[in-house]
Amino acid sequence: MTLPRKAGLGFKPEHFPAITETKPDLGFFEVHAENYMGAGGMPHAMLERLRADFALSVHGVGLSIGGPDPLDRDHLARLKLLCDRYDPESFSEHLAWASHGGVWMHDLLPLPYTAETLSLICDHVDEVQEHLGRRMLLENPATYVLFDDSDIPETEFLTEISARTGCGLLLDVNNVFVSCVNHRQDPRAYLDAFPLNRVGEIHLAGHEKEELPSGPLLIDSHGREVAEPVWALYAETVSKTGQLPSLIEWDNDVPDFATLMAEAKRASMILSGDHHALAS
Repeated sequence: MTLPRKAGLGFKPEHFPAITETKPDLGFFEVHAENYMGAGGMPHAMLERLRADFALSVHGVGLSIGGPDPLDRDHLARLKLLCDRYDPESFSEHLAWASHGGVWMHDLLPLPYTAETLSLICDHVDEVQEHLGRRMLLENPATYVLFDDSDIPETEFLTEISARTGCGLLLDVNNVFVSCVNHRQDPRAYLDAFPLNRVGEIHLAGHEKEELPSGPLLIDSHGREVAEPVWALYAETVSKTGQLPSLIEWDNDVPDFATLMAEAKRASMILSGDHHALAS
């Protein structure tokens, strides 16, 4: 079971009336797993209605797959209940850590890319996939620092995780652009080295820009429209991969549903090979 190779949107409860009234032409909706780990109530009532009409992607932010601590078994159990209840076409998490010693950091934090970290993450991915009984996708991060002891390129690191565990990859094109600009690297060279054959879903989002004495700093804010350079990278990527499920993420300063649909329509045009979408 896989997601339709179309554009999708992150589900926001305030858009539920517009979704039920308009029945939008979308491939899927994505939800954050941690928002639906309660037993019932209005969140599940809306999600059950949504699931009846659309494919579903569940995106986790709380497993801390890259952390040195053992995975939280209670969190894994709640995640399994959610996935068993809704049987989503996709489940994904982040190449990051978010907790340590029982303390939640409220952020997705970067990792050193070393053989030791690689082994740890592969063990965690194996554990997640075995516990859930399903294949997961792992997302490339947006980063703001590099580690001196990293000795494996990020694209090689992700390739090796996928090869060892059988997991798929979630390619966040905005994260690629943000990280490469921040580290003064070439995003096209990064994508040339990325194992595109292992990608099961693409994410697109907006970012903010600050000017520092050392040059630009981009922040993966998810609070505005997708930037033009990211659209261009996306078009180049799908020209190589063919159509892939592609999500518009807009989690902060969320606009009205029509604005989100306009972003999804642009992604759909690019997926269909319409080059006019890059000039809009």
